[in-house]
Amino acid sequence: MKPTTISDEWLTIEALDLEARGVAHRADGKVVFAAGALPGEVVRVRVTRSKAKWEQGEAVEWQRTAYTRVEPCCPHFGVCGGCSMQHIDPQAQIAFKQRTLEDDLWHLAQVRPQTVMRPLAGPNWGYRHRARLTVRLVHKKGGVLVGFHERGSSYVADMQTCAILPPHVSALLMPLRQLIAGLSCPDRLPQIELAEGDAQTVLVLRNLQELKPADRQALARFAAQHGVQWWLQPGGPHTAAPLDPQAPGLEYALPEFGVRMPFKPTDFTQVNHRINQALVSRALRLLAPQSHERVADWFCGLGNFTLPLATRAASVLGVEGSEALVQRARDNAAYNGLAERTRFEARNLFEMDAQALLQLGPFDKWLIDPPREGALALCKALADVQVAGAQVAGAQLAGVQVADTQAGGFSPPSRIVYISCNPATLARDACLLVHQAGYVLHAAGVVNMFPHTSHVESIAVFERA
Repeated sequence: MKPTTISDEWLTIEALDLEARGVAHRADGKVVFAAGALPGEVVRVRVTRSKAKWEQGEAVEWQRTAYTRVEPCCPHFGVCGGCSMQHIDPQAQIAFKQRTLEDDLWHLAQVRPQTVMRPLAGPNWGYRHRARLTVRLVHKKGGVLVGFHERGSSYVADMQTCAILPPHVSALLMPLRQLIAGLSCPDRLPQIELAEGDAQTVLVLRNLQELKPADRQALARFAAQHGVQWWLQPGGPHTAAPLDPQAPGLEYALPEFGVRMPFKPTDFTQVNHRINQALVSRALRLLAPQSHERVADWFCGLGNFTLPLATRAASVLGVEGSEALVQRARDNAAYNGLAERTRFEARNLFEMDAQALLQLGPFDKWLIDPPREGALALCKALADVQVAGAQVAGAQLAGVQVADTQAGGFSPPSRIVYISCNPATLARDACLLVHQAGYVLHAAGVVNMFPHTSHVESIAVFERA
């Protein structure tokens, strides 16, 4: 079949894939991935790519539509690549993500949670407090474009508004075009990064060459007019600095725990402040740290979970790969009066092994919040220590003399709460924790951190069997 042709065959959509494309099978068994199609619909597809065993394209004609289909809110839906699920009812989006989580846990790890937790959900619109907007000078389209990439393309979508950005930021897309077009080097300013705090909005402008004084003055006028701050970033993230050094810094609050988190606009923070508050609250309820317990927070970042944990536990160790982030976490602990209850270390958690884990000593409970790559090395180290400890204990019970080892006296955490942004790596790590380290998957559920996208955030609770 030639590319960009419309199939004569009506296809029944059976499921959604991880990119929110409809999945169907032709009469000859070939798999078809159809953007814009939903389970239960009968569609014709414009094929844009064809291989021996599969095709991909987009639905262009409907014989039957699904009850879960809704009218997309955004006028740029289908062009902009930022949201792939706006045509699906929000509750159906969450159900799809829950199924994805459960399917991955079962098919990849042969594990099912004893309890499926109620999904965490929040605002469906205006929730995105972090975003990376691409800037392009495109003469064919009349000048500068500011927005997200087009779907499946490196081109920038011609966006006038964005429904998932805070309304006051969405309203800046067109003024930003005019501003950048008027600067001396619009073709050398490829990116604007948004970072929203509770009281401040920062725009980080990536500048590949030094700005002229007139450019800086134009940025300052824009900031004063629209109530934002500008930072300039001539190199890597560490080079970002405020245009106005006297401007107040960014913070977000975790009011349930009396914690405020200062952060820089290039630091990693969650994109959805409301959901982050709910997630921290649920994680601590599930972990249930007691006033006499020692807790480890792996991949701690700026201390988003560490500091709330420190208000409940006797002590908390936060471990993160970046020394710079570790120092920021220490500063945040001091800022909140929690320095005496916290300790932070910089370690490469992707190279963690049993010996390194033993050196840190036992903890009553763990919280794990890794990036998309998951926490394979950490979970494997825990399993290895468990196996070694069991071997030592078994030998001693049998009356065999063995060398005294730390593994023999290691006390594993009684409970682990695992925050995941990738259900596949969560399932992989769950396989280790359940089948090798002696835990049961007590509960799991999704967290709708990114409405209208196929991104699946989740939380899981593991307890010693």
